[in-house]
Amino acid sequence: MTGWLPRAYAAIMSISRPGLRDAASAVAVTIILLAASYAEAHPQQPNSYFTGGHHQPHTPDAAFLLVIAAGLALAWRYRYPRTVLCVTTVAVAVYSVLGYVNGAALLLPAVAMWAMATSAPIRRSVVWAVAVAAVLLAATVSNNPFGPFGGGAELVPADIAVALFGGIAVGNRRAYVQSMRDRAEREARRQIDEERLRIARELHDVVAHTMATINVQASAAAQVLRDRPDQAAESLAAIRAASKDGLRELRAILNVLRQADEGADPTQPAPGLARLDALAASVRQAGLPVSVTVTGQRRPLPAVTDLAAFRVIQEALTNSIRHAGRATAAVVVGYGEADLRIEVTDTGRGPVSSAGGHGLRGMRERAAAAGGTIEIGPGASGGFRVAARFPAGADATPASQAPPHPRGPHAPPPPRGGPRPRPPPPPPPRRPPRPPPRPPDTPTSQPDTPTPTSQKKARR
Repeated sequence: MTGWLPRAYAAIMSISRPGLRDAASAVAVTIILLAASYAEAHPQQPNSYFTGGHHQPHTPDAAFLLVIAAGLALAWRYRYPRTVLCVTTVAVAVYSVLGYVNGAALLLPAVAMWAMATSAPIRRSVVWAVAVAAVLLAATVSNNPFGPFGGGAELVPADIAVALFGGIAVGNRRAYVQSMRDRAEREARRQIDEERLRIARELHDVVAHTMATINVQASAAAQVLRDRPDQAAESLAAIRAASKDGLRELRAILNVLRQADEGADPTQPAPGLARLDALAASVRQAGLPVSVTVTGQRRPLPAVTDLAAFRVIQEALTNSIRHAGRATAAVVVGYGEADLRIEVTDTGRGPVSSAGGHGLRGMRERAAAAGGTIEIGPGASGGFRVAARFPAGADATPASQAPPHPRGPHAPPPPRGGPRPRPPPPPPPRRPPRPPPRPPDTPTSQPDTPTPTSQKKARR
């Protein structure tokens, strides 16, 4: 029987609808305080309480209707706090003025005061608390069966004060929690905006750059299609290569965007192996000692390979930070003649499984998008190991080795002995000259070349 009260409280608080929860709690409080008031009015040993000329008052059953009314009004204490506080105060004050023992009934206005203090401004709550305490103290002193200040009448202001300060504390806590939620929502919206900027930046770098190259090559092909079909075919092949590279870079961007927990600075270029030292420094600051070893001759990589390799290393080190515990990590990057190999190992525990998880699945997807392979699993001597291989030979290199962010050329070398199409000035940097040398005063696109030929055909 002693555990029924906690179980009843837990059952009431488990109600999902606030209105039903407030009504159920009000009924429970009413039943408890009604039983306490009835016990006060009918003590088993009256002589222990009413002595020295103070006699036990007769409390009719109808008087308890005031206690019931004050208790049931608490069901609306959060919806109409001031009205409920007035109702409970008046009902208990009338009960006290009639000369009945009001020890338990005085808790009903205190509950209403608590509810009001949780939502009302502090200054207004203090004013109401002073007024309620004055009314209840005056009603108790006016016809107290234990004498003017007997029976603990001086505790009436203390009850209201406890309810006031408790309600203020709860209200401040709720306001703090709500402010944290609002801040989290604003932060989420800010991150979404930054992600949109990053998407726009990367799409601009890839799509605009590739489309500009295709536009230039298509213009050149249109000019030489009739007179020099072999050069037009070479321009169309350049268009095909540029579009293929653009699609590969778009796949890399989509894989980046699927990593939801990464922060991004929209003003910085796309990450690559050039930022590997900065990544290692940030990992060391996070508490994981990491060493970086680069073998082979560094050289520019295709954008999709550079981005995928950096992201795989970043995710592997992130997993080491999260799961390895007190350990060390090592990163090895090897530039081969036809491929790029990376290996990240640590001496810690590693993830529980090498099959699941968004991070591990993301590394596999990044490697596949770049045309590479990856191995993820426990290391030979303990810890965890991530090893990937990416094609980085001549056949995997994009048409331009320039990074995707500057607006540089993105086309293959011009055909030998033919016109070299280029966008409007300023002209892009030329590749090393090829024989035969081009006259310096001849325009690159040679817009006038087809015109004489067409005029000769017209005269014939």
